[in-house]
Amino acid sequence: MQVTLEQWQALVAVVDAGGYAKAAELLGKSQSAVSYAIQKLEGSLNVRVFKLSGRRATLTEAGQTLYRHAKRLLAQAEQTEELAQQFSQGYEAQIRLAMDAIFPSAWMLEVLALFAEQHPHTRIELLETVLSGSDEAVLKRQVDLSISGRVPPGFLGEKLMDVRFIACAHPDHPLHQMNRTLSLEDLRQHRQLVVRDSGSRSVDSGWLGAEQRWTVSDIGTSVLAACKGIGYAWYPVTRIQQALDDGLLKPLPLGNSTERSVELYLILTDGELARPGVCKLASMIHQKVHGH
Repeated sequence: MQVTLEQWQALVAVVDAGGYAKAAELLGKSQSAVSYAIQKLEGSLNVRVFKLSGRRATLTEAGQTLYRHAKRLLAQAEQTEELAQQFSQGYEAQIRLAMDAIFPSAWMLEVLALFAEQHPHTRIELLETVLSGSDEAVLKRQVDLSISGRVPPGFLGEKLMDVRFIACAHPDHPLHQMNRTLSLEDLRQHRQLVVRDSGSRSVDSGWLGAEQRWTVSDIGTSVLAACKGIGYAWYPVTRIQQALDDGLLKPLPLGNSTERSVELYLILTDGELARPGVCKLASMIHQKVHGH
């Protein structure tokens, strides 16, 4: 005969409550019902779970092992019920999202951590992209929502924020030693650091007129190279604020061309038909951005 979940629950309750009477009170059952459940468990397993120690029932060695197993089993059963409840409410098992690398990753991690507290059984797949990578993921329906600098044809995007870019180099870089407003010709003479488009279309963005150029696939690598004096680049302020504060990077004197701005949009791949979890996560991202 198979042991039921109710019988395992009785075993755990007797141990945790410290006796049959308190376990019965905890479970809202009679003491005889709890005692019968333990007897059925021992009969089904053909093993003694409790032994008398004076006037108290204590776990046998086998009972101790079974108690630990029962605790894990009940925890898994509770998680399964929570998961089923989420699914019954329309919440999905997995959410996939694309995030342009210029979006503050710390903000996204804070949002995902909060979402995970409320929906611990929903798996998250985060795709970090550059330039056309985010909108391409939407076009190919590889993600459920996207933070992108472009809204692909056939989709609607809500403007999320403006990201300010500034041209920077290490304070000791030769461009800073000219002590004057720089021209495009000045920039052409020095190495520019570029982050490769993660999409298949290889879209270019920003001024790319330098004869010398290093292309990398990650903004973090580019920032590190600039901090070492290897080259200059336009960076989102959200990604280099610490380097600016630490004196590792310094804005280049480009006059009115020192800064530029890029718009980021929040796109739901399924639009109004997006599932509840996707909509909730999108709302949390929106609240995070506009709370700053």
